[in-house]
Amino acid sequence: MKTAMLIGRFQPLHLGHLSAIEHALRKADRLVLVIGSSQKSHEYRNPFTSGERMEMIITTLDNRKLLDRTVFAQVPDVENHALWVPLLKSLTPKFDFAISNDPLTIRLLEEAGTPVEEAPFLNREELVATEVRRRIATGGDWQPLVPPEVASYIRSINGVERIKALFAQQDANSNNKKV
Repeated sequence: MKTAMLIGRFQPLHLGHLSAIEHALRKADRLVLVIGSSQKSHEYRNPFTSGERMEMIITTLDNRKLLDRTVFAQVPDVENHALWVPLLKSLTPKFDFAISNDPLTIRLLEEAGTPVEEAPFLNREELVATEVRRRIATGGDWQPLVPPEVASYIRSINGVERIKALFAQQDANSNNKKV
């Protein structure tokens, strides 16, 4: 059985992430999907908890009949990059190769002897979590950028209000630093 590993923050899961997950599942029999920065939540760049991110992904993959080939792991950030791959491998099931487009992740995994493949980007200009969060915060049209299950889940946990509050707090902090 060939196993791929894909790591992301999924803040939130968007259609670009879903495309990368589907790509990984075409390349492997099983996917280890890693929730990165798992310790972070309720922040400007990381509004959702690890559990909330996992719920978004589980619902989305289940509705597409992809959940039975996916296992999950959660990995926190480590300040010492040399320790990150050993931590990753200690917290995940064994995988044969990784899929990533992040230059640092690719470098760290390859230096540790893990083969890495890049996933094709889907509409990269819009399909980035930063843009999804920005549109949510500013009242823009964000729902077409995420699977419908994710939009529904974000609304159900008052995620729109959370992101707006976090952005307002970030703006206030930025303005205070300028004074």
